[in-house]
Amino acid sequence: MEFTLYMDESGDHGLDRIDPGFPVFVLCGVLFYEDGYQKMRDHLNQIKIKFWGTKEVIFHSRDIRKCQKEFQILLDLNIKAAFYTELNACISAHPFKIIAAAIDKTKYIQRYGRIADDPYEISLSFIIERTIFLLDDFKHKSKSIRIIIEKRGEKEDKKLASYFEKVKARGTGFIGRERIQEYDLKIEFRDKKDNINGLQVADLIPYPIATHTMHPTRANPAFDLLQPKFYQKQGKIFGLKRFP
Repeated sequence: MEFTLYMDESGDHGLDRIDPGFPVFVLCGVLFYEDGYQKMRDHLNQIKIKFWGTKEVIFHSRDIRKCQKEFQILLDLNIKAAFYTELNACISAHPFKIIAAAIDKTKYIQRYGRIADDPYEISLSFIIERTIFLLDDFKHKSKSIRIIIEKRGEKEDKKLASYFEKVKARGTGFIGRERIQEYDLKIEFRDKKDNINGLQVADLIPYPIATHTMHPTRANPAFDLLQPKFYQKQGKIFGLKRFP
């Protein structure tokens, strides 16, 4: 049985400089099971064709929020309302699970210092751990996980790929290497221009999580929409971890 985990982020994972207006880093994984992805992809393409006349539009969270580039049409409030209605219906309708890590970098540095472990690597370890916890409940002899991440740069991608191989070889603090190696676990780096709808869904999700992390009592309809999608077990959310 094949599973695909699309991953994207919001905020900067570096600890050298912190934006006081956005001190949070969120890494998010969106897990699809086999044909569930195809149905969501086709639904998203229908939305693109309805509003732009082509499926070649690439959804990007910031451009949508700012009504920039192709999304200038959302400056028309009627079109904007109709678009969000369609997009929210698509997100709600299709079965996928969210596993995300959110790090308040200011508090993280206060606790561990600036030479603390890389927030991206900590977040990736958490997402891999919880993905395996989730998939352990699927009683299939053969299970493979493709992790698809948007390219960031040759140096960054090489570093992340190296860390990923260490996780596979050594395990994490909560999952031993033998358990990880029961899965056919692979990582791929893809370009935004490839127009992969799974990556675009993963791009839309981290920002509402980041804003909820910074302002947990503030109204956040996007986060409320996503909340049922988080990996849950025994009535508790296992798919969202806040550090520290």
